Amino acid sequence: MLTPVIAMVRKDLLLFFSDRRSVIVSFVVPIAIASFFGSIFSGASRNGERARVAVMVVDRDESAISRGIASGAQADTNLAVTLTNADVARDSVRRGKTSVGVIIPKGFGEASGAALFSNGEKPELEMLYDPSRAMELAMVRGILTQHVMESVTREMFGGAQGRAYLEKAIPQIEASGMSQEQKQLLLQVLRSVSRFYDQPARSQASGRVGGLTVPYTVREEPVTAGADVAYNGYAHSFAGMGIQFLLFAMANLGVEMLLERQRGLWKRLRSAPVSRLTLLLGKGISGAIISLLVFGVSFGFAMAVFGVRIEGGLAGFVGIAIACSLMASAFGLLVAALGNTPATARGVTSLGVLVMVMLGGAWVPAFVFPAWLQQLTLVVPVRWAVDGFDAMTWRGIGSQGAVVPIVVLIGFAALFAGVAAVRFRWEEA
Repeated sequence: MLTPVIAMVRKDLLLFFSDRRSVIVSFVVPIAIASFFGSIFSGASRNGERARVAVMVVDRDESAISRGIASGAQADTNLAVTLTNADVARDSVRRGKTSVGVIIPKGFGEASGAALFSNGEKPELEMLYDPSRAMELAMVRGILTQHVMESVTREMFGGAQGRAYLEKAIPQIEASGMSQEQKQLLLQVLRSVSRFYDQPARSQASGRVGGLTVPYTVREEPVTAGADVAYNGYAHSFAGMGIQFLLFAMANLGVEMLLERQRGLWKRLRSAPVSRLTLLLGKGISGAIISLLVFGVSFGFAMAVFGVRIEGGLAGFVGIAIACSLMASAFGLLVAALGNTPATARGVTSLGVLVMVMLGGAWVPAFVFPAWLQQLTLVVPVRWAVDGFDAMTWRGIGSQGAVVPIVVLIGFAALFAGVAAVRFRWEEA
């Protein structure tokens, strides 16, 4: 049986390399697309400057507090703030040029200052946002919370508005119908603030005091294979795009097998001393070899051009590449066994491959998915392949981190090959 298998493998490899289009699609296209995705997801360490969220601020209040909010947002390194009017802000958000428009309404400074010391109605900041950028809205909301609190407390504890509020609020509280205990507690706080205004330190250089700020700083440390190993987004993108085009290539191999059956080639092979097992084994081995070549060329390019390194273990990396190649090759056999006609098989498998690579995190990392979907993707072989390659490259987990992905991928390969063997037909149904 070995001789016909070798002959079939040799024939398939010669046919593959004789088709220039197949070679370009299998090698050049995944490299080009992986390079594009890698440039997007490489992280701030590879780019000179972190991208800022575009925000437009409309100050209708023009108070000390609203001006403090605007200046604080302008100084924030995460935002690119432009001061404008409401019509311009709304139009810019609608056109997708600006992520969020913040409108500070008239009377916001006075109302927010009063709300700091009372349970009255709180003023609203209006936020116009691009619905396709909801994540940026949450980020801007959090950043503005800090600047609003700092500006309001700075003015109320050290500005003219705070002094005016106290002069008006203390007599009102004394004449209110509050319980004596509540009244005394609130008056004690306000009179303490009033005495603070009278301190000589108020006449120092700036004439202002700082407001409440976040009482801590953050030291960020990316956790990768080592202290000197930066995250390389190209490692993830080349793994994901390599697997995607690998599955497409092997699905195309299955469609080619259906074309051979349609032309009667399988019927002629059946009359020769070639068993069903021999045919499937030959096709599977040739597909796995082509898959390994695609991985080798893709990652070789990534290592030479984009500095991708195998930080985990070479044995684990090779093991995952082999297991993934076997899985993809078996997927091609499954297409050939289950497909009725080449046309229908091509359409169904294209959809299936796209769903698998999308759910498997080949396009974007799986952590951006909802929690329930992240659990569901564990039944997709692409997820295990992508996670395995990540573990062997920039994560640097070590060869032991490749054991589970290899076992799972080989399990999928066995499942696909088993179904293909059972459903294999020599002739059209």
